[in-house]
Amino acid sequence: MLRWLVMGLAAVMGLGMIAIVALLWMRLSQPMLPDLPEGIALPAGAQPAAVTFARDWIVVVTEAGEVLLYDRAGALRDRVRP
Repeated sequence: MLRWLVMGLAAVMGLGMIAIVALLWMRLSQPMLPDLPEGIALPAGAQPAAVTFARDWIVVVTEAGEVLLYDRAGALRDRVRP
């Protein structure tokens, strides 16, 4: 009886390892960042400090603290100075 329990435990552990490796492979094979639109152009003199991808917006924070809001096509929609 003990022999069957050990074999069953080994089989479950093996399947668990296969599942973990498969999940890691699927997760890590995805691209890290979405593709940037080709048409994004920063205003003259602006240097990007951070970029954030929202559902409908691409948000760029400049070194001067200005927040630039772009749509998914890459067109500048709004400039905010906090």
